[in-house]
Amino acid sequence: MSSALSIDLSAIPESQRDAVLAVLRERDALREANKRLEHLIAELNHVVHGKKSEKLNEDARQLAFEDLSIAVAETEEQKRQIAPDTDKPKRKRVAKRNRGHLPEDLIRIEQVIEPDNLSCPCGCGEMHKIGEDRTERLDVVPAQLRVIVTVRPKYACRACTDGVVQAPVPGHLIEGGLPTEGALAHVLVSKYADHLPLYRQSQILARSGVNLHRSTLADWVGVAAFHLGPVVDRLAEHLKGSTKLFMDETTAPVLDPGRGKTKTGYLWALARDDRGWGGDDPPGVVFFYAPDRKGKNAETFLRGFDGILQLDGYQGYNRLTRSTREGGDPIRMAQCWAHSRRKLKEVFDRDGSEVAAEGLLLIAPIYAVEAEIRGMDAGQRLLVRQERSAPLVAAFGDWLQQQRLRVSAKSRLGEKLTYIHNHWDGLQTFLKDGRVEIDSNSVENMIRPIALNRKNALFAGHDEGGKAWGRIASLVETCKINDVEPFAYLKATLEAIAAGHPQNRIDDLLPWNFTPSS
Repeated sequence: MSSALSIDLSAIPESQRDAVLAVLRERDALREANKRLEHLIAELNHVVHGKKSEKLNEDARQLAFEDLSIAVAETEEQKRQIAPDTDKPKRKRVAKRNRGHLPEDLIRIEQVIEPDNLSCPCGCGEMHKIGEDRTERLDVVPAQLRVIVTVRPKYACRACTDGVVQAPVPGHLIEGGLPTEGALAHVLVSKYADHLPLYRQSQILARSGVNLHRSTLADWVGVAAFHLGPVVDRLAEHLKGSTKLFMDETTAPVLDPGRGKTKTGYLWALARDDRGWGGDDPPGVVFFYAPDRKGKNAETFLRGFDGILQLDGYQGYNRLTRSTREGGDPIRMAQCWAHSRRKLKEVFDRDGSEVAAEGLLLIAPIYAVEAEIRGMDAGQRLLVRQERSAPLVAAFGDWLQQQRLRVSAKSRLGEKLTYIHNHWDGLQTFLKDGRVEIDSNSVENMIRPIALNRKNALFAGHDEGGKAWGRIASLVETCKINDVEPFAYLKATLEAIAAGHPQNRIDDLLPWNFTPSS
């Protein structure tokens, strides 16, 4: 019930009643806004910290976080509008994040706002400038389409007829086509970095009066993917020359034209990330497409690699450890502790198993050591692991064998314990080499954008489309983990290829060698 009903308005002069009612309505609205804000903040905390948040995948959690943050900001603004502080000077609203961090290389457009009158109130003349206040705000200009008109004048001699002089046609990736290399780079980045399918890009262009069918955009992507192929191949060669790599695979739904349905293809990620121990080689990732998940594919993709491979427990990789392996010597495996921990957590979350909880508690201090030594060189990491981590791993191993004797192998928990037991040798590899990470989370983070693209694009149109998907994604993701802006890199690289960049200098085109001035 409104607060107005608890006040005897007849005791208030009639000329003031409307003002009193307005104040009471404002107070009631403020109370409602506060209640809504408290509720939203509680929900926000629940999404971030609550148990239910563990059941959400990362994308769903981020989406919930974004929408709730928007609602909180809206309610806070409502409160400010309802009850502004009229007794004090109105304070500027200060952003909570990224204050004062606008990049120096952004274009600055200055707007100087002069007072209406510079005459001194005392009548002594015009005031002089003693200083200024400067503030910066971020402005956005929507993508601007433009037409590049290339004019090649022709010249001839007036006194003779010996010929005509004209500059040669500059190299273009698509000869006689509409797009510049910048336009091609924009389409690639929009599709493979920003997860905008081609039909949506076609709709966006149409709003600016440029009608390009998605099939035309697809042709552009195909041409660009073809010309970028040698760069990706060289990137893969560079990675396979490393002493340690990560590998993982993720689904890539592909249209099966013969059946009019989708089938499940796979993108296999081969990645290098030595930042955890300060390695000299830059990080990178290559995605190989295959129509299935057979271990033969991994054997093919890894031809020429003889180092340590960090991966999950998928049995298809086992053939790589055999003496009959094609394309190299048997590979040494480093198994992923995160997967083992995840197995126990699944049982704990579902059944509340005390045994699973005990296992998780034993794994936690192993990870605590890893957090402390991240960034140290490989030798230091190895010494710390041998001194502190090895006893912890041994204790977990003893616990594992004891629980396997007590728990039925056919139970849900027993299956998880057997999984860990079967990978026990690989789980100890990190204790013998400081370059090895405790898990394969690095490569899992690199394939997460593939899942985003999969959600938005639904599927690749063909197996060949899956290969192009992997090729462009390799360059985009390698750019991102090397802090290289993907559009600038792809534009410059496509321009270099169109201009006839020499094959013997292809390393210059690798993402980690790119600088804006190049």
